[in-house]
Amino acid sequence: MIEAIFFDFNGVIIDDERIHLEAYREVLSAENVSLTDEDYFASLGMDDVAFVRAAFARAGRPLIDETMHAVIGREHELHRQSIKNNLPISSGVIDFIKEAERRYQLGIVSMAEREEIDHVLALAHLATQFSVFVTAGPGLRHKPAPDCYQRALELVNNQRRADRTLPLLPRECLVIEDSPPGIESARTAGMRTIGVTNTVSASFLRSARADIVTTSLADWNTDAVHHLFD
Repeated sequence: MIEAIFFDFNGVIIDDERIHLEAYREVLSAENVSLTDEDYFASLGMDDVAFVRAAFARAGRPLIDETMHAVIGREHELHRQSIKNNLPISSGVIDFIKEAERRYQLGIVSMAEREEIDHVLALAHLATQFSVFVTAGPGLRHKPAPDCYQRALELVNNQRRADRTLPLLPRECLVIEDSPPGIESARTAGMRTIGVTNTVSASFLRSARADIVTTSLADWNTDAVHHLFD
């Protein structure tokens, strides 16, 4: 029986992978580093640090920390400018999250930086719906490693123990992802999965062995989760 739902962020809650692609392409071009669509989508699941390092490595260019942090900071600025007046979060996704909050413990498990996640949640008026956050940080391997979802379960169970509630098992957690590395990360952690085709086609998510593939979270409600996963 599902008791907790963990959402990936970029490409699931906010449909913005293409925005990140264009922002990084612009910033990296200024450093004489090219970025193709194929390069970007092959890097899904990475945090910003791993992504920038991989881009410079492909170009055969040296990278110092100062340059890396400047590139990441500029990309974040461009992303914020792009979504300022047109936030790519559908009303259906917001409705699903607000309904799910009443029935499940909710968490965000993402390789994005917490500050960037908080900024978007504030714009979408979703700042209070999630009780668990796992975001990019030192010592946490990026997806497809299972670390982030294992950490999310640990945090949920810490909360449940504090409330004198039985801890959850991995199979009692549902993960919603948009990329094969994310699906693989969740499956390796022992969790159930929904793949959303915002970023890659259904065939890629099925190849990653998502339990269910859907075109949009706007088509979902908690009754559907209950009937399909419990």
